[in-house]
Amino acid sequence: MSVTTALAGMALVVIGESHMAQPHYLLDPIHQALTERGARVHSIGVCGASPSKWVQPARTDCGRAEKIESQAPTVEPREADGVNIVELLQKKKPDAIVVIIGDTVGSYDKDELPRSWAYQEITTLTRAIANTGTTCYWVGPGWGQADKRFNKAPERVERINAFLAENVAPCTYIDSTKFSRPGEWKTTDGQHYTGKYYRAWAQAIADAIATQPPKK
Repeated sequence: MSVTTALAGMALVVIGESHMAQPHYLLDPIHQALTERGARVHSIGVCGASPSKWVQPARTDCGRAEKIESQAPTVEPREADGVNIVELLQKKKPDAIVVIIGDTVGSYDKDELPRSWAYQEITTLTRAIANTGTTCYWVGPGWGQADKRFNKAPERVERINAFLAENVAPCTYIDSTKFSRPGEWKTTDGQHYTGKYYRAWAQAIADAIATQPPKK
């Protein structure tokens, strides 16, 4: 099956942290990339929302964005409510959910990853998704730039990707570091990409999902 048709008719929910909380970041590009492959897409980004905050929602002070199928995105640039993902999945009953979360648990400012905390964060979300019976994909963070804000050094990105790969089951893991070389995708602040590279990331994620599509 061609990757351009592999998602035809599929309903997908896509969630993420700050990368998804602005339409001109990843939200619009990933929504478009999956739609181009035939999917019906509902995308939501909540800035600062670590995995557990999708199960126990908390308000954010740095914005939220949402796009449903062909509708124009809605944006709340500052104070906004979080999202209860269990309620959303029970309502939408999608064929799959795509979780694009990693930087909120990356702990790039710490010499060591707080593994117990990170494990609790991740499994709180994976268990909640699994209990709904929804097929899940989890997309880890790509490379950043260590000499800017957030201290997203290559070895720290590798650390969190390895940890996520070991702990997001039953979600299928997608390692974003496989899509580029360290430093290749330029950022505005060390973590958030420029438009060209958000589009590249979106296409790579969509292709990865289309090569292993959910079952109807």
